[in-house]
Amino acid sequence: MSQVPERREFGEWPLKRLMTEVVGTGTKSAEDMNREQATEAMRRILADEPDHTTLGAFWLANRWKHNVAEELAAYADVMCEHVEYAEPDADPVDCGANYDGKGDTAILGAAAGIVAAAAGTPVVAHSGDRVPTQKQDAYKHVLDELGIRTELSPEESADQVDETGFGFYYQPAFNPAIHDLFDRRDQMGVRTFVNTVETIANPANADVHLGSFYHLSFAKKIVDTFERSENLGPRRVVMFQGMEGYDDIRPGYTKVGESTDGVFTDFEIETAEYGMDFETEDLEVDPDDVAGDSAEITESVIAGDRTDHFADAVELNAAFRIYAREDAESLSEGLEMARESLDSGAAEAVLEDLRAF
Repeated sequence: MSQVPERREFGEWPLKRLMTEVVGTGTKSAEDMNREQATEAMRRILADEPDHTTLGAFWLANRWKHNVAEELAAYADVMCEHVEYAEPDADPVDCGANYDGKGDTAILGAAAGIVAAAAGTPVVAHSGDRVPTQKQDAYKHVLDELGIRTELSPEESADQVDETGFGFYYQPAFNPAIHDLFDRRDQMGVRTFVNTVETIANPANADVHLGSFYHLSFAKKIVDTFERSENLGPRRVVMFQGMEGYDDIRPGYTKVGESTDGVFTDFEIETAEYGMDFETEDLEVDPDDVAGDSAEITESVIAGDRTDHFADAVELNAAFRIYAREDAESLSEGLEMARESLDSGAAEAVLEDLRAF
């Protein structure tokens, strides 16, 4: 059951004051909040203390101003106070995809995670259910279509990882305080900083985070957010330009950013070099049934019945998960491991285990 944080006494920075004195003073004069201010703001928000009009204005002001890593870290740390963590014995790759889903291209993360798990790289995915603002299909819906249980307690999710190699954590179960913001976020009509911090909740306390970005500067901001966080600190972060903001790598020229033990680097790849010699449009599915089509693609690729561009894309996305955890020294080696897990039937066995869980 969802538990809303209890109302309590706060400090000197109600959201209305933050609006009039700090973040809402205009595009040129607005200032960034310090950690104390951002922390108090998030605690008030999760306690449902602000007037909803003020909350909407605060969210919009932050969107226009652009949050810095210090603010995001403060928001995330307050969120973490309410997250129910369940750490599996395995140390998985944490995939915090864009929670509000996809509407045009196949969701390949479930297939990629299963293939990577079969190659020896445990993977965790987490998402909500029709999260604002897009409220499109996400991980949960593909897994549901595959006949895999998704509405698990965090402890069950951890067991799922250890028993199968792949685990799904359901936001309303592990992050109820954020889930309780659904209606207010839905009324906004635009994304807020909540859309960012919920993706880095890391409910399995994994040591590796895999994410995506539109611009490389965002990848660096996420790395900086982890470094400034008091509760989140994966040793390794790998991020790439994803289709529709999701953790499926887009075809063509793509940037990758990675940080290991605090050292950030970036590089570029041409996906055609790894077998993805096609365009984003080639990975489109029925917009009225993204989850259903994605599940069908997942099942056919894993069964070995499909060797087209969807199979290539699944293999490369699996290779990124294997590479992210450093189970392969290069993407090329990770790709070989992914293909072997398909050819050997190991990936199909993981899918069967997930359905039986």
